Amino acid sequence: MTVPTTATRPAGSPAGPGLTQAEAERRLARYGSNEVAPPSPTPLHRRVLAQLRDPLIMVLLGAMLLTMAIGDHPDAVVIGLVVVFNTTVGVAQEVRADHAVAALSALSAPHARVLRDSTPHEVPARLVVPGDTLLLGEGDIVAADADLTEASALLVDESMLTGESEPVDKTADGTVSAGTVVVRGRGTATATATGSASALGRIAALLDTGRDLTPLQRRLASLGRILAAVTIALCVLFFALGLVRGLPLSTMAVTAISLAVAAVPESLPAVVTLALALGARRMAARNALVRRLPAVETLGSVSVLATDKTGTLTEGRMAVQRVWTPSGTADMTGSGYEPWGTLTREGKPLAADRLRPLQELLTTAALCNDAGLRPPGKDSDTWTAVGDPMEAALLAAAARAGCPDQAALHRACPRFAEAPFDSLRKRMTTLHHLPDGNVLVCLKGAPEAVLTAEVLAVPQELLDEARRQAALLAAQGFRVLAVAGIERLVWDRPATEAEHGLGLLGLVAISDPPKASAVTTLEACRKAGITPVLITGDHPATAHAIAVRTGLVQDGAPSEILTGPELATTPDTDLTAVRVFARTDPQQKLDIVRAWRARGAVTAMTGDGVNDGPALHQADIGVAMGARGTEVARQAADLVLTDDELSTVVKAVEEGRRVYDNIRRFLVYAMAGGAAEILVMLAGPVLGLALPLRAGQILWINLLTHGLTGVAMGAEPVTPQAMRRPPRPPGQHILAAGVWQRLLVLAAVVTTLSLAAGLAARAMDLPWQSVLFLALLAAQLGVALGLRARLLTGQNLFLPASVAVSALLAVAALHVPELRSLLGTEPVGWSGTGLAAAAGLGAFIAARILRRAFHGKA
Repeated sequence: MTVPTTATRPAGSPAGPGLTQAEAERRLARYGSNEVAPPSPTPLHRRVLAQLRDPLIMVLLGAMLLTMAIGDHPDAVVIGLVVVFNTTVGVAQEVRADHAVAALSALSAPHARVLRDSTPHEVPARLVVPGDTLLLGEGDIVAADADLTEASALLVDESMLTGESEPVDKTADGTVSAGTVVVRGRGTATATATGSASALGRIAALLDTGRDLTPLQRRLASLGRILAAVTIALCVLFFALGLVRGLPLSTMAVTAISLAVAAVPESLPAVVTLALALGARRMAARNALVRRLPAVETLGSVSVLATDKTGTLTEGRMAVQRVWTPSGTADMTGSGYEPWGTLTREGKPLAADRLRPLQELLTTAALCNDAGLRPPGKDSDTWTAVGDPMEAALLAAAARAGCPDQAALHRACPRFAEAPFDSLRKRMTTLHHLPDGNVLVCLKGAPEAVLTAEVLAVPQELLDEARRQAALLAAQGFRVLAVAGIERLVWDRPATEAEHGLGLLGLVAISDPPKASAVTTLEACRKAGITPVLITGDHPATAHAIAVRTGLVQDGAPSEILTGPELATTPDTDLTAVRVFARTDPQQKLDIVRAWRARGAVTAMTGDGVNDGPALHQADIGVAMGARGTEVARQAADLVLTDDELSTVVKAVEEGRRVYDNIRRFLVYAMAGGAAEILVMLAGPVLGLALPLRAGQILWINLLTHGLTGVAMGAEPVTPQAMRRPPRPPGQHILAAGVWQRLLVLAAVVTTLSLAAGLAARAMDLPWQSVLFLALLAAQLGVALGLRARLLTGQNLFLPASVAVSALLAVAALHVPELRSLLGTEPVGWSGTGLAAAAGLGAFIAARILRRAFHGKA
């Protein structure tokens, strides 16, 4: 228990008059504003240039210049719009990411109460300077690091900086840190560090690091370089072969340029953006808000999930879960601080006679208590704690056991004296008048401070059993309180002198219980090949108990737990071999994330406090809690969970894998089609087809296959086995794992079927070039349908609809006079159409066979 209720300022240490206003102004000029300075913003033009240096964007820019050179202005405009859109989205994402550090400044209290010229003043927090006397009260955010000179029942929530789930008792010889929150009581403190020199500022410095490229960005950059080299080489080869055959220079130049455009899947950025945007939209519907679009895909490659404990694996609220009395042990059910629940023994509700000892214990704990419970209201739809969360948990437990409410207890048994808790005594005692005139002594505290012969008048056997039970509960990760009491006829001495000869009522085991969904969520992670790691600021025993109860580590199996102090003294420890970390500080969280990344893992890190900000920023995917998280955590994260549920991360991982699968599926389709067009142009003359396709025909095929149809592939539903396979290796190229093999096979199939249709048409005295044009387009559309993971699914009707529209536009190119004139095509009749349809069907069958051959991979 950590709720002192009397002032602890030592005698002879008055708060003093504080600084004079003139001295405060001089120090402000010397130390600067009490603001966490954000890094210098990157100029807009540098952001734009950084986006344009992406290899794939550079290839697209080259294709746009080439299309402009041949006079194909509409296609140039389309490619240009894709470049502009992609660049704009990228810059916007960078700007939003930079808000993380700025949020640290906003976290500082907008105003602070200081003592200047012996008079209290309320000033903007940015004007607080070292030496200022801070006046702290309940609800205040501490404006600077400071040394306490006075503390009266002062309780401070440091969870945002330390990760510690419980508020910390502060005395006059202690310190407080900037950004922490006064939960209860009052105090006076002298500011020692402000701005970047404060604890908050040091965390901001850890945040001031550049972001690495996401796995998707790295893979696409590598692909862009490959495409650029291959495209240039093949076009030069085609151009040279044409000149050797004696074809006109201008014709070969225009055709070579058209092939360059065809070889580059210029709709890839649009497909990627659409796939990411649709993934982000689906995640938002599943309570996960994406702040950076590339993070959608990165989620799909996550191999390590580093999670905090409080509020993520646990409910984030203290609760009594077990009660021991000399007559037996009972388990308590209930949610949060709600006053409804039951006491059970071996799964059965307790009878009234067996319930009485438990009610006596919990009534005593409710009387020896300074907290309160606030019912649901306009600010919250749940019961909340007022004061110490642990004491509030005792009140909720008393209500669940059927004890009178707190107000009724205080009316019946008014308190007239007390001995508050302090760190030396480790117990709290209150004295109450009973209706019959007697005095009730109520005591609660740490087992080691209560279970002694000095305090209790009980048989040694009972004392030994109580100590054994306390040790067992503590080993299970519970915070254990011992409760004692006695009724006396009269008492007129100090409350501390009443702490003798008491009767033992029992033990209360309190913890932050795990969420019901935590076990299934962590099991789903393991099935998906994701390694869960627990990083918390809590006690090692508590961390281990939660890890066992949620299945993060196996009960009974050897599982190393590493604490922050141990890590500080053994820096060479392999951090990737540990699954549970306790008592960690912000820098150590960073070290853990970096160790996994250095090993090649793709990391996701969850958090909600200021102390989590640097690790969220450093991880491949930072995941912040939206409901209880700080603005710093939300701004540093890539993903914000609006429901604060870890299971939502698993759903987001599924969406990420869906996005990556769709991008790979599009690459197989688009690059196989582009390669087939080049192979047709290279192999056609060898087979006697002098110039297989004209430049305009190549561009029209490219527009129909890479336009609506290509973009529609980015919206395909998730494959059934997506969450039953391990994450792909982070160093794996985007064309690896069977993509390039399927790409080459399909390119060969499409080339063969198209040329076969063209040669057959020539033998049948049909306009072979138009048949070849139609067959090549039909074969690529057949591949688009054949690559679907779920062929007859009702999801993503956009894909079959876009294939149908592209097929109609292909036929229109043969029959609409304006298009015939532009593209140089002719009607091919039913025979020619049949040849083209056969090519499309053959390509569809080949794509389906390849899906089975590669176990249905995207």
